[in-house]
Amino acid sequence: MAQTETAPVVSKAPVPYPNATSTEAEAPPEEPKRRNPLVLIVVAVILLAAGYYGWTRYQFAQAHESTDDAQVEGDVYPVLPRVGGPVLAVKVGDNQPVKQGDVLVILDPADYQQRVNAAEAALAAAQAQVVAARAAVGTAQANVRTAQTTIGVSEANRARLQKDLQRSTFLRQQDIIPQSEYDAVQANLRATTAQRATATDQVSVARQQVTAAQQQVAVAQAVVKQRQADLDNARLQLSYTTITAPEAGIVSKKNVQPGQVVAPGQQLFGIVGSSRTWVVANFKETQLEDMKVGQPVKIEVDAYPHEEFRGHIESLSAATGARFALLPPDNASGNFVKVTQRIPVKIALDKVDPQHPLRAGMSVKATVQVK
Repeated sequence: MAQTETAPVVSKAPVPYPNATSTEAEAPPEEPKRRNPLVLIVVAVILLAAGYYGWTRYQFAQAHESTDDAQVEGDVYPVLPRVGGPVLAVKVGDNQPVKQGDVLVILDPADYQQRVNAAEAALAAAQAQVVAARAAVGTAQANVRTAQTTIGVSEANRARLQKDLQRSTFLRQQDIIPQSEYDAVQANLRATTAQRATATDQVSVARQQVTAAQQQVAVAQAVVKQRQADLDNARLQLSYTTITAPEAGIVSKKNVQPGQVVAPGQQLFGIVGSSRTWVVANFKETQLEDMKVGQPVKIEVDAYPHEEFRGHIESLSAATGARFALLPPDNASGNFVKVTQRIPVKIALDKVDPQHPLRAGMSVKATVQVK
Protein backbone atom coordinates (compact mmCIF):
# COMPACT_ATOMS: atom_id res chain seq x y z
CA MET A 1 0.00 0.00 0.00
CA ALA A 2 1.61 3.20 -1.00
CA GLN A 3 2.14 5.95 1.57
CA THR A 4 1.30 9.52 0.66
CA GLU A 5 3.92 12.22 1.50
CA THR A 6 2.78 15.43 3.16
CA ALA A 7 4.41 18.74 2.21
CA PRO A 8 6.33 20.56 4.97
CA VAL A 9 4.64 23.65 6.39
CA VAL A 10 6.78 26.82 6.14
CA SER A 11 6.04 29.45 8.81
CA LYS A 12 6.25 33.07 7.73
CA ALA A 13 7.15 35.99 10.02
CA PRO A 14 4.35 38.44 10.48
CA VAL A 15 4.67 41.64 8.54
CA PRO A 16 4.54 44.75 10.79
CA TYR A 17 2.48 46.70 8.41
CA PRO A 18 0.46 45.07 5.66
CA ASN A 19 1.57 47.54 3.05
CA ALA A 20 5.22 47.72 4.10
CA THR A 21 7.84 46.65 1.73
CA SER A 22 10.36 44.00 2.56
CA THR A 23 13.13 46.59 3.05
CA GLU A 24 11.16 48.49 5.69
CA ALA A 25 10.26 45.30 7.41
CA GLU A 26 13.86 44.25 7.65
CA ALA A 27 15.13 47.71 9.18
CA PRO A 28 16.43 47.45 12.81
CA PRO A 29 14.48 49.30 15.58
CA GLU A 30 15.75 52.85 16.58
CA GLU A 31 17.57 53.30 19.92
CA PRO A 32 16.13 55.92 22.48
CA LYS A 33 17.87 59.40 22.47
CA ARG A 34 20.17 60.19 25.37
CA ARG A 35 19.87 63.60 27.21
CA ASN A 36 22.79 66.02 26.99
CA PRO A 37 24.62 66.04 30.40
CA LEU A 38 25.65 69.68 29.87
CA VAL A 39 22.01 70.78 30.28
CA LEU A 40 21.80 69.00 33.60
CA ILE A 41 25.00 70.66 34.76
CA VAL A 42 23.71 74.13 33.78
CA VAL A 43 20.40 73.55 35.58
CA ALA A 44 22.22 72.33 38.68
CA VAL A 45 24.54 75.35 38.67
CA ILE A 46 21.56 77.71 38.33
CA LEU A 47 19.76 76.04 41.22
CA LEU A 48 22.87 76.19 43.39
CA ALA A 49 23.46 79.87 42.53
CA ALA A 50 19.84 80.73 43.27
CA GLY A 51 20.02 78.89 46.56
CA TYR A 52 23.27 80.59 47.51
CA TYR A 53 21.90 84.01 46.56
CA GLY A 54 18.74 83.40 48.55
CA TRP A 55 20.76 82.25 51.55
CA THR A 56 23.08 85.27 51.41
CA ARG A 57 20.08 87.63 51.07
CA TYR A 58 18.46 85.98 54.06
CA GLN A 59 21.64 86.33 56.12
CA PHE A 60 22.00 89.95 54.96
CA ALA A 61 18.40 90.72 55.92
CA GLN A 62 18.97 89.25 59.38
CA ALA A 63 21.95 91.56 60.01
CA HIS A 64 20.73 94.76 58.29
CA GLU A 65 17.78 97.12 58.33
CA SER A 66 17.09 99.41 55.41
CA THR A 67 14.61 102.05 54.29
CA ASP A 68 14.18 104.34 51.33
CA ASP A 69 12.15 106.80 53.41
CA ALA A 70 15.23 108.95 53.95
CA GLN A 71 16.57 112.25 52.74
CA VAL A 72 19.58 114.52 53.06
CA GLU A 73 19.21 117.34 55.57
CA GLY A 74 21.24 120.50 56.13
CA ASP A 75 21.18 123.79 58.00
CA VAL A 76 18.92 126.37 56.36
CA TYR A 77 19.29 129.88 57.77
CA PRO A 78 16.36 132.23 57.11
CA VAL A 79 17.29 135.81 56.31
CA LEU A 80 14.78 138.04 58.14
CA PRO A 81 14.90 141.84 58.57
CA ARG A 82 14.72 143.09 62.16
CA VAL A 83 13.41 146.47 61.08
CA GLY A 84 11.08 147.54 58.31
CA GLY A 85 11.57 149.96 55.48
CA PRO A 86 12.20 150.31 51.76
CA VAL A 87 14.91 148.17 50.17
CA LEU A 88 17.71 150.23 48.65
CA ALA A 89 19.85 147.43 47.24
CA VAL A 90 20.06 143.64 47.00
CA LYS A 91 23.66 142.50 46.80
CA VAL A 92 23.15 138.78 46.01
CA GLY A 93 21.29 136.57 43.57
CA ASP A 94 19.80 133.09 43.56
CA ASN A 95 22.22 130.18 44.14
CA GLN A 96 25.09 132.55 44.87
CA PRO A 97 27.63 131.37 47.46
CA VAL A 98 28.22 133.81 50.32
CA LYS A 99 30.49 133.99 53.33
CA GLN A 100 29.56 134.81 56.89
CA GLY A 101 29.22 138.58 57.30
CA ASP A 102 28.74 139.38 53.60
CA VAL A 103 26.27 142.22 52.93
CA LEU A 104 23.05 140.82 51.47
CA VAL A 105 20.41 143.60 51.58
CA ILE A 106 20.52 147.32 52.43
CA LEU A 107 17.41 149.09 53.73
CA ASP A 108 16.82 152.86 53.66
CA PRO A 109 18.55 154.19 56.83
CA ALA A 110 17.16 157.77 56.75
CA ASP A 111 14.47 157.31 59.41
CA TYR A 112 16.80 155.43 61.71
CA GLN A 113 19.59 157.98 61.26
CA GLN A 114 17.14 160.68 62.35
CA ARG A 115 16.37 158.70 65.48
CA VAL A 116 20.08 158.45 66.20
CA ASN A 117 20.46 162.22 65.86
CA ALA A 118 17.54 162.86 68.23
CA ALA A 119 18.96 160.40 70.76
CA GLU A 120 22.36 162.07 70.60
CA ALA A 121 20.78 165.49 71.30
CA ALA A 122 18.80 164.08 74.24
CA LEU A 123 21.96 162.54 75.64
CA ALA A 124 23.82 165.84 75.39
CA ALA A 125 20.99 167.62 77.26
CA ALA A 126 21.03 164.99 80.00
CA GLN A 127 24.78 165.31 80.38
CA ALA A 128 24.38 169.10 80.74
CA GLN A 129 21.83 168.50 83.48
CA VAL A 130 24.38 166.39 85.32
CA VAL A 131 26.89 169.23 85.14
CA ALA A 132 24.29 171.70 86.44
CA ALA A 133 23.31 169.34 89.26
CA ARG A 134 26.91 168.94 90.29
CA ALA A 135 27.32 172.74 90.30
CA ALA A 136 24.25 172.97 92.54
CA VAL A 137 25.90 170.52 94.92
CA GLY A 138 28.99 172.75 95.03
CA THR A 139 26.86 175.81 95.73
CA ALA A 140 24.99 174.05 98.54
CA GLN A 141 28.25 172.89 100.07
CA ALA A 142 29.56 176.47 99.91
CA ASN A 143 26.41 177.64 101.69
CA VAL A 144 27.10 175.09 104.42
CA ARG A 145 30.59 176.39 104.87
CA THR A 146 29.34 180.02 104.95
CA ALA A 147 26.76 179.18 107.58
CA GLN A 148 29.36 177.35 109.63
CA THR A 149 31.63 180.39 109.42
CA THR A 150 28.76 182.60 110.59
CA ILE A 151 28.29 180.29 113.55
CA GLY A 152 31.99 180.68 114.42
CA VAL A 153 31.80 184.45 114.20
CA SER A 154 28.66 184.46 116.32
CA GLU A 155 30.32 182.25 118.91
CA ALA A 156 33.30 184.60 119.11
CA ASN A 157 31.08 187.68 119.40
CA ARG A 158 28.92 185.97 122.02
CA ALA A 159 31.95 185.05 124.10
CA ARG A 160 33.25 188.61 123.88
CA LEU A 161 29.88 190.13 124.75
CA GLN A 162 29.47 187.80 127.73
CA LYS A 163 32.74 189.10 129.14
CA ASP A 164 31.66 192.65 128.35
CA LEU A 165 28.39 191.98 130.15
CA GLN A 166 30.24 190.73 133.20
CA ARG A 167 32.38 193.87 133.29
CA SER A 168 29.38 196.10 132.59
CA THR A 169 27.46 194.44 135.39
CA PHE A 170 30.30 195.15 137.84
CA LEU A 171 30.67 198.72 136.59
CA ARG A 172 26.95 199.26 136.75
CA GLN A 173 26.85 198.04 140.30
CA GLN A 174 29.55 200.57 141.10
CA ASP A 175 27.49 203.10 139.17
CA ILE A 176 30.44 203.79 136.96
CA ILE A 177 28.59 203.36 133.62
CA PRO A 178 25.12 204.51 132.84
CA GLN A 179 22.20 202.15 132.55
CA SER A 180 21.91 202.74 128.81
CA GLU A 181 25.38 201.39 128.15
CA TYR A 182 24.63 198.35 130.25
CA ASP A 183 21.41 197.78 128.34
CA ALA A 184 23.26 198.11 125.03
CA VAL A 185 25.69 195.38 126.04
CA GLN A 186 22.82 193.09 126.97
CA ALA A 187 21.08 193.81 123.66
CA ASN A 188 24.22 193.04 121.67
CA LEU A 189 24.58 189.71 123.50
CA ARG A 190 21.01 188.73 122.72
CA ALA A 191 21.45 189.73 119.08
CA THR A 192 24.61 187.69 118.78
CA THR A 193 22.87 184.69 120.34
CA ALA A 194 20.04 185.04 117.82
CA GLN A 195 22.54 185.29 114.98
CA ARG A 196 24.18 182.09 116.15
CA ALA A 197 20.80 180.31 116.19
CA THR A 198 20.05 181.64 112.72
CA ALA A 199 23.43 180.49 111.43
CA THR A 200 22.81 177.04 112.94
CA ASP A 201 19.50 176.84 111.09
CA GLN A 202 21.22 177.98 107.91
CA VAL A 203 23.76 175.16 108.25
CA SER A 204 20.93 172.62 108.57
CA VAL A 205 19.13 174.07 105.53
CA ALA A 206 22.36 174.17 103.51
CA ARG A 207 23.07 170.52 104.34
CA GLN A 208 19.58 169.59 103.21
CA GLN A 209 20.23 171.50 100.01
CA VAL A 210 23.45 169.52 99.52
CA THR A 211 21.52 166.24 99.93
CA ALA A 212 18.84 167.41 97.49
CA ALA A 213 21.48 168.53 95.01
CA GLN A 214 23.24 165.18 95.25
CA GLN A 215 19.94 163.44 94.59
CA GLN A 216 19.45 165.65 91.57
CA VAL A 217 22.88 164.57 90.38
CA ALA A 218 21.84 160.91 90.78
CA VAL A 219 18.60 161.59 88.89
CA ALA A 220 20.49 163.41 86.15
CA GLN A 221 22.97 160.55 85.89
CA ALA A 222 20.09 158.07 85.60
CA VAL A 223 18.62 160.21 82.83
CA VAL A 224 22.00 160.15 81.12
CA LYS A 225 22.03 156.34 81.28
CA GLN A 226 18.52 156.23 79.86
CA ARG A 227 19.45 158.58 77.05
CA GLN A 228 22.59 156.56 76.39
CA ALA A 229 20.47 153.41 76.19
CA ASP A 230 18.12 155.17 73.78
CA LEU A 231 21.08 156.20 71.67
CA ASP A 232 22.52 152.67 71.68
CA ASN A 233 19.13 151.28 70.68
CA ALA A 234 18.79 153.84 67.89
CA ARG A 235 22.26 152.96 66.61
CA LEU A 236 21.39 149.27 66.85
CA GLN A 237 18.23 149.82 64.83
CA LEU A 238 20.30 151.74 62.30
CA SER A 239 22.75 148.85 62.03
CA TYR A 240 19.85 146.49 61.26
CA THR A 241 19.29 148.33 57.98
CA THR A 242 22.34 146.46 56.66
CA ILE A 243 21.48 142.76 56.54
CA THR A 244 24.47 140.39 56.50
CA ALA A 245 24.85 136.64 56.06
CA PRO A 246 24.54 134.74 59.37
CA GLU A 247 26.59 131.81 58.06
CA ALA A 248 28.44 130.71 54.97
CA GLY A 249 26.29 128.97 52.40
CA ILE A 250 24.32 129.33 49.19
CA VAL A 251 21.49 131.82 48.68
CA SER A 252 18.21 130.08 47.86
CA LYS A 253 14.65 131.14 47.15
CA LYS A 254 15.31 134.89 46.91
CA ASN A 255 12.10 136.86 47.41
CA VAL A 256 13.14 140.52 47.60
CA GLN A 257 13.77 143.30 45.07
CA PRO A 258 15.01 146.91 45.33
CA GLY A 259 12.18 149.33 46.10
CA GLN A 260 10.16 146.74 47.96
CA VAL A 261 8.97 147.72 51.44
CA VAL A 262 9.68 144.91 53.90
CA ALA A 263 8.36 144.34 57.39
CA PRO A 264 10.21 142.97 60.43
CA GLY A 265 10.22 139.18 60.37
CA GLN A 266 9.43 138.88 56.66
CA GLN A 267 11.54 136.13 55.10
CA LEU A 268 13.60 137.53 52.23
CA PHE A 269 15.45 134.34 51.28
CA GLY A 270 17.27 131.43 52.83
CA ILE A 271 20.90 130.43 53.06
CA VAL A 272 21.59 126.71 52.84
CA GLY A 273 24.65 125.99 54.94
CA SER A 274 27.43 124.30 53.01
CA SER A 275 29.59 123.25 55.95
CA ARG A 276 27.68 120.16 57.10
CA THR A 277 24.98 117.79 55.86
CA TRP A 278 23.47 114.66 57.35
CA VAL A 279 20.79 112.07 56.59
CA VAL A 280 17.49 111.56 58.37
CA ALA A 281 16.07 108.08 57.80
CA ASN A 282 12.55 107.26 58.96
CA PHE A 283 12.67 103.62 60.04
CA LYS A 284 9.62 101.62 61.06
CA GLU A 285 9.29 101.03 64.76
CA THR A 286 9.59 97.29 64.10
CA GLN A 287 13.11 97.84 62.71
CA LEU A 288 14.58 99.49 65.81
CA GLU A 289 14.99 96.47 68.08
CA ASP A 290 18.75 96.08 67.48
CA MET A 291 19.49 99.61 66.25
CA LYS A 292 21.96 101.60 68.36
CA VAL A 293 24.04 104.76 68.18
CA GLY A 294 27.34 104.30 66.38
CA GLN A 295 26.32 101.46 64.05
CA PRO A 296 27.69 101.76 60.48
CA VAL A 297 25.34 102.81 57.70
CA LYS A 298 25.55 102.39 53.95
CA ILE A 299 23.96 105.28 52.05
CA GLU A 300 22.81 105.14 48.44
CA VAL A 301 21.89 108.49 46.89
CA ASP A 302 19.45 108.59 43.99
CA ALA A 303 21.39 111.45 42.39
CA TYR A 304 24.61 109.36 42.34
CA PRO A 305 23.51 105.78 41.57
CA HIS A 306 27.08 104.56 41.05
CA GLU A 307 28.50 106.08 44.25
CA GLU A 308 28.40 104.72 47.77
CA PHE A 309 28.54 106.83 50.92
CA ARG A 310 29.32 105.68 54.44
CA GLY A 311 28.07 107.01 57.74
CA HIS A 312 27.03 106.03 61.24
CA ILE A 313 24.01 106.51 63.47
CA GLU A 314 24.42 109.70 65.47
CA SER A 315 21.13 109.72 67.36
CA LEU A 316 17.59 108.37 67.43
CA SER A 317 14.57 110.62 67.86
CA ALA A 318 12.76 110.50 71.19
CA ALA A 319 9.35 110.50 69.50
CA THR A 320 7.76 109.34 66.28
CA GLY A 321 7.30 111.71 63.40
CA ALA A 322 3.53 111.75 63.92
CA ARG A 323 4.00 113.38 67.34
CA PHE A 324 5.45 116.47 65.66
CA ALA A 325 2.71 116.75 63.06
CA LEU A 326 0.43 119.76 62.94
CA LEU A 327 -2.48 117.54 63.97
CA PRO A 328 -1.02 114.63 65.99
CA PRO A 329 -3.17 111.48 66.13
CA ASP A 330 -5.37 110.92 69.15
CA ASN A 331 -6.05 107.20 69.40
CA ALA A 332 -8.39 107.69 72.35
CA SER A 333 -11.03 109.31 70.16
CA GLY A 334 -13.06 107.58 67.46
CA ASN A 335 -12.24 104.27 65.84
CA PHE A 336 -8.68 102.94 66.19
CA VAL A 337 -6.68 101.64 63.24
CA LYS A 338 -3.19 100.46 64.09
CA VAL A 339 -0.56 101.97 61.81
CA THR A 340 3.13 101.18 62.02
CA GLN A 341 4.86 104.37 63.08
CA ARG A 342 8.20 105.67 61.85
CA ILE A 343 10.95 107.16 64.00
CA PRO A 344 13.54 109.58 62.56
CA VAL A 345 17.14 108.41 62.86
CA LYS A 346 19.95 110.92 62.34
CA ILE A 347 22.89 109.57 60.34
CA ALA A 348 26.20 111.44 60.20
CA LEU A 349 28.46 111.07 57.17
CA ASP A 350 31.94 109.71 57.83
CA LYS A 351 33.51 111.92 55.15
CA VAL A 352 32.52 114.52 52.59
CA ASP A 353 33.04 113.91 48.88
CA PRO A 354 33.61 117.27 47.15
CA GLN A 355 33.07 115.65 43.76
CA HIS A 356 29.59 114.48 44.73
CA PRO A 357 28.07 117.13 47.03
CA LEU A 358 24.93 116.22 48.93
CA ARG A 359 22.18 118.81 48.87
CA ALA A 360 19.36 119.13 51.35
CA GLY A 361 16.26 117.26 50.30
CA MET A 362 17.94 114.57 48.16
CA SER A 363 16.34 111.12 48.36
CA VAL A 364 18.54 108.33 49.67
CA LYS A 365 18.36 104.72 50.79
CA ALA A 366 19.94 103.93 54.16
CA THR A 367 21.03 100.44 55.20
CA VAL A 368 22.12 99.96 58.83
CA GLN A 369 24.26 97.04 59.94
CA VAL A 370 22.60 96.07 63.22
CA LYS A 371 24.52 92.81 63.83
